[in-house]
Amino acid sequence: MLNNIARRIYQNITHKQNVLSFSLGLALVLCYAPFSYYWLMALILPTWLYSLQGKSSRDATKQGFIFAFGWFSAGISWVHVSIDQFGGLPLAISLLLMLLLCLYLALFLALACYLAACFSYQKQLNLWLLLPFWLLSEFLRGVFLTGFPWLTLGYSQIDGPLATFAPIIGEKGLSALILIISIAMVYVIKQRRIMLNIVLLATVSASYLALHNSAWVSKTGKSVNVMMVQGNIKQEMKWQPEHTWPSMLSYLDLTRQHYPADLIIWPESAITAVEPSRQAQDFLQIAQSSATLNNSAIITGIIDYNINNKNYYNNLIVLGKSTTEDEQGSYQYNNLNRYSKHHLLPIGEFVPFSDWLRPIAPFFNLPMSSFSRGEYVQKNLLANGLQLLPLICFEVAFSEQLSANFSNQTDLLLTVSNDAWFGDSHGPHQHLDIVRMRALEFGRPFLRATNNGITAAIDHQGNVIKKIPQFEEAVLKVQVPLTTGLTPYASYSRIIDFTIPLLFLVLALFRQWYYKKSSK
Repeated sequence: MLNNIARRIYQNITHKQNVLSFSLGLALVLCYAPFSYYWLMALILPTWLYSLQGKSSRDATKQGFIFAFGWFSAGISWVHVSIDQFGGLPLAISLLLMLLLCLYLALFLALACYLAACFSYQKQLNLWLLLPFWLLSEFLRGVFLTGFPWLTLGYSQIDGPLATFAPIIGEKGLSALILIISIAMVYVIKQRRIMLNIVLLATVSASYLALHNSAWVSKTGKSVNVMMVQGNIKQEMKWQPEHTWPSMLSYLDLTRQHYPADLIIWPESAITAVEPSRQAQDFLQIAQSSATLNNSAIITGIIDYNINNKNYYNNLIVLGKSTTEDEQGSYQYNNLNRYSKHHLLPIGEFVPFSDWLRPIAPFFNLPMSSFSRGEYVQKNLLANGLQLLPLICFEVAFSEQLSANFSNQTDLLLTVSNDAWFGDSHGPHQHLDIVRMRALEFGRPFLRATNNGITAAIDHQGNVIKKIPQFEEAVLKVQVPLTTGLTPYASYSRIIDFTIPLLFLVLALFRQWYYKKSSK
């Protein structure tokens, strides 16, 4: 019996179609940062879709699962760095956890392939029907169990020509566009309705040329002098009590050496004393005075233990000047000019089924892993007369949250992070590209301050103005031009995100109905 099981496993592993799907899924990581070979998408995805066309629901589901498993195994391998280095688990267990995560994420594309095949004529998968189900599966992946909307197709094109469409249709729309082009290429290769698909590809090309120099957002002619401090504090030292004052003072000392600046950004949990402890308040008063005397505002990450509801929050607060009229500064504990993180990272910031999981291993009991959520919609931070829309770390992947908090009065987008959890992996590079995509979608400069890199200032077109390399203690000083106006995506993002998959689903189902009716 064991021999039969082993033989079956071997046959599945070595089956040509399975090897092809897994290999192409693995190769997809090359389209994303830090490799950024965006053009490979035009080879990898059509090749896989070509092999998938016409499959039964069973075969399509299987191939979708294998392709996605390869995709995420390579694409989010950086997650294993935090599990392995900080989880306190044996290597075999940490690899098992990583395997389970990739298997879970692969289920969404498998579901899309299954549904597309089930609704296809004669139960043989039609690629045009796969398109809307793929987009719907990405939506589910972004909301189920708090969501993990990482590594979607659109992010691969931030440096490619298709990025031109991002201010109009957003990253989700880019994913749809990639699928449209890939499916059209498959039908051109198979010479089925070749002229129709050539027209489709030509339409996309013509739209690109027409939009290439379009500008919905323009520079105001004003700029802000920004300083971002990268402390490069080692993760294993960060929360040790004897390092609390030295690590906090390192941020203040680096800041003092590089005044003046209108806006100073310290990263997530730069202040490791918990607010409103005496230790935290003593340091905050020093930093408050320093910023106010230098006509500056400091925005910093800090952990808040709310004395009213007895919950912990991952916060951003403003020190020094909040408005141009307020020369004395604005900080006081529990004031409204603060931001509490809403989208918490599972395991890292909250532990599902904590009563069961925490006793199992240190991985489920990491420092500061018992946070409560802030509100979904919060006011922009006010700092030195500027309105900044803040997001902390993982939240920047949720464009709908940014949209819900964005207004025409928003001057800058801001994210802070502590990517020390992920070491020298490609996670921080992917994270930076997500930030760049958000800047392009919403037409606002984006500031990204991190503990150990990649700290960067990004303009409203998604280009990096200036950055600090990883694993360096450094200060980034940069003039960031301000912008005015709204991109179509910033104005209608929720409508666009909902309409695109629904529209293609209706069109694909109508197409299926028409062919069934014509064949009778």
